Amino acid sequence: MRRLPRNAGRALIWTYRHTLSPLVGYNCRHLPTCSVYADEAIERFGLWGGGWMTLARLLRCQPWGTSGIDNVPLTRPPGARWYLPWRFARWRGVNAP
Repeated sequence: MRRLPRNAGRALIWTYRHTLSPLVGYNCRHLPTCSVYADEAIERFGLWGGGWMTLARLLRCQPWGTSGIDNVPLTRPPGARWYLPWRFARWRGVNAP
């Protein structure tokens, strides 16, 4: 029961990847793609934390934004709490050297 929101979020991402994504085409500036990043972030940190990570990633994926390798962190970012959700996200840069 605790994983229900997480699985619902992942189901929405799966639906996007198999319906709209083929129509839009592969245009992501990052590796892995934004939908793969979102799926992994939600699986690892839940719908709340992973959702904030996904929001930050989508805001960075724009013509003047970042590009390159940008993986989901393996551990919870320092200072990230459920009541401080913006601390889950990386708002600038990517994590590759």
